[in-house]
Amino acid sequence: MRRTLSLPLSLFIALAALPLHAGDAAKGEADFKKCRACHQIVADDGTEIQKGGKTGPNLYGVIGRIAGSAPGYDYGESLQAVAAKGLIWDEALLAAYVADPTAWLKEQTGAPAARSKMSFKLAKGGDDMAAYLASLAP
Repeated sequence: MRRTLSLPLSLFIALAALPLHAGDAAKGEADFKKCRACHQIVADDGTEIQKGGKTGPNLYGVIGRIAGSAPGYDYGESLQAVAAKGLIWDEALLAAYVADPTAWLKEQTGAPAARSKMSFKLAKGGDDMAAYLASLAP
């Protein structure tokens, strides 16, 4: 005898596999104004996608890149330690980082004195920002 799952159970299993909240890239793009004081987004070919500061690293292609590895930027010790582990940014990790960079670095490194050069916290919209940055890949 062949058994099949009931439709409600099948639907529940399918929905459980989805992320709780997928970010909205359009909202993230609109919110990038909060990041422009320190960051810019410039494509590999030099196309300026978002004008901004150079205090922080260029965020073009950040999703899928090893944390703390953007060329030409001097990362702090804590992010260098995360980079040494080979951690690769994905949307969930980046959303958690922008919500509280110092707490995230303490969690990742296990060092109570870990700190981030990024003093800004994006309490809301981290998923949207990560979705926007994921849309900007080489």
